[in-house]
Amino acid sequence: MDLIDRYLNAVAAQLPQDERADIIAELRDLILSRFEAREEELGRALTGDEQEAILHEIGHPLVVAARYRKGPDSLIGPELFPYWLFAVKAGLLLMLAVQAIVLFINLVGGPADAGQSISQAIHGFIGSGITLIGVVTVIGAAMEHVGYRPRWMDRWRVSELSAFGLSDPAAWGAAMGGTRTAKATWAPRSLGRARGWPGGEYLFSFLATGVFVLWWIGAIHFPGLIRLGPPGAEALVTGAPIWTTLFGAILLYAVAQMAVDLASLARPSAVRMRAAAQAVIAAAGLWLTWTIFGAGHWFTLTRDGETARIAGDWSLLDIDRLRALGDGTRDLAGMAGTLSLVMSWVLALSAIGLVFKIVGSLWRLVQPDPRRTA
Repeated sequence: MDLIDRYLNAVAAQLPQDERADIIAELRDLILSRFEAREEELGRALTGDEQEAILHEIGHPLVVAARYRKGPDSLIGPELFPYWLFAVKAGLLLMLAVQAIVLFINLVGGPADAGQSISQAIHGFIGSGITLIGVVTVIGAAMEHVGYRPRWMDRWRVSELSAFGLSDPAAWGAAMGGTRTAKATWAPRSLGRARGWPGGEYLFSFLATGVFVLWWIGAIHFPGLIRLGPPGAEALVTGAPIWTTLFGAILLYAVAQMAVDLASLARPSAVRMRAAAQAVIAAAGLWLTWTIFGAGHWFTLTRDGETARIAGDWSLLDIDRLRALGDGTRDLAGMAGTLSLVMSWVLALSAIGLVFKIVGSLWRLVQPDPRRTA
């Protein structure tokens, strides 16, 4: 088999079968004409190396076959590539933040080996990152192949562009650090003093609530949360029946809060919609807090066959009792009494905070829309 046949067979293997014969015939005529023109110029037959050089000029078989192939010439075209890159960057940063939160809780919440926890976090990030890139690439390639373009690629509004800060590591660092005054590095300096990322304040809430949901449904575990006390004298913590009763309600509450946070990340300018949703969710949280407080019994401590309840009522909401916090005995009953006092005040202060959140949300709801008054 000569060079031309080898070359054409390599090209033909990349072509559709129904068009292969015509394309190869056309390409053979092109090669032969190039050979004949070069032979006339030299006045002699071409050597193998000279034939090889002409075939190199025509192009690699894969490249030549691509010229005849119908459809897109790239997996992700130049029009879709910026959206693909944003999805990959934002997704990787999100997964990195989740793994960092889980790692932190694992390190401080239980006796787990630090090296093993770090290794699991790294492997989890790498595995989920590879999966993310693969899924986003497959979706982008499918869109490129069929020529599909979502409406939001053409119909977008400037007020909805803040979500693209999700791909900025500086914005994530500011949000995770709790700073709202971090400079928005993507904002033009001509706008004056740089403002914080509008959606940054909702990012940590979304991530923290997401970790709670995973723990609540049993997807992740924190061994340190079910044992209290010094090493060697730890008490096992078990939940009271109220948590089983409210399992679905608490899960729904957390998922709703995540949905509001996610919507706020995407559209931080939707002040009224967010205020209405936060008022409803805060009211639901207030009802849950009231119901949990009214149950009276929240947890049970068990150690060496002895049990003690973490429970409370209105009588524990006393300033004098709070001042004496830590003066109790160190046995199981004393530990339960201290935790009962703490739990009572935590629930009470949470309820007060939710009341203020409801009032604040309703106040923002009745205020004039700043976008209309600007």
